[in-house]
Amino acid sequence: MTSLSSQYAISLEFFPPRDLAAQERLVRTAKQLMALNPGYVSVTFGAGGATRDGTADTVRTFANLGCEVAPHLACIGTSRADLSAILGAYREQGVRRVVALRGDLPSGMGSLYGEFRYASELVAFIRETTGDWFHIEVAAYPEMHPQAESLARDMDHFVEKVQAGADSAITQYFFNPDAYSDFVERAQARGVAIPIIPGIMPIVNNTQLTRFSQMCGAEIPRWLRLRLNDYADDRESLRAFGADVVAQLCQTLLERGAPGLHFYTLNGSEAVRNIWRRLSPGEL
Repeated sequence: MTSLSSQYAISLEFFPPRDLAAQERLVRTAKQLMALNPGYVSVTFGAGGATRDGTADTVRTFANLGCEVAPHLACIGTSRADLSAILGAYREQGVRRVVALRGDLPSGMGSLYGEFRYASELVAFIRETTGDWFHIEVAAYPEMHPQAESLARDMDHFVEKVQAGADSAITQYFFNPDAYSDFVERAQARGVAIPIIPGIMPIVNNTQLTRFSQMCGAEIPRWLRLRLNDYADDRESLRAFGADVVAQLCQTLLERGAPGLHFYTLNGSEAVRNIWRRLSPGEL
């Protein structure tokens, strides 16, 4: 039987642990998820560079586990000198892939952006200073970035990132496959030819999912919200239902031609593994 991960680009996202116990849990989680044979793992970068050191430490942790790692880089809170130093350190470690994002401002910082305002400027800087050393991933928003002026302007910004030198894109999570298909069609109509990988969010906690979605502009369809509310007091049933829903979403996306899947793991393994078991029975 051909494995799913040998047919599609599978990747996983993690965030830096806050303490030693969380770091130990992360290593256990990573080892469990290596059975999916991901092409790479990405490591997030906190608002305004809040987890800069933690990101670098986590990159080393994954590299020691034998994983290809893609650290996140953000415009906000990062100067050209800072970024040059970070890129140089990653290059010395043999890192060949990065995720270039605009990033978020920490609360209370107003409109302080720093030397880079848009992710396209960050992509261009990485290309200008490091050539083709790094494979550059960028973000895509099938349901529009929450701060975009319009759907058309949001696509303009995405195209600018591609023209600046992005190699591939990872989307914000969503639950409507039509949103992804529409975004890809509109991007291709603008001449975009890079792979656009759908970002996949497991459903493990209704309150947490609602909070995340409000912050990032991801729509939870009304039918799904109502079903999740029905499981408010039944955590096990909610997670089983969520795995069914997300696995079906993944299957639909792959059938429609998505080149792979990027899982937002939330530093846990079981939710992703439950989805994978439904997608590819017998692999785990």
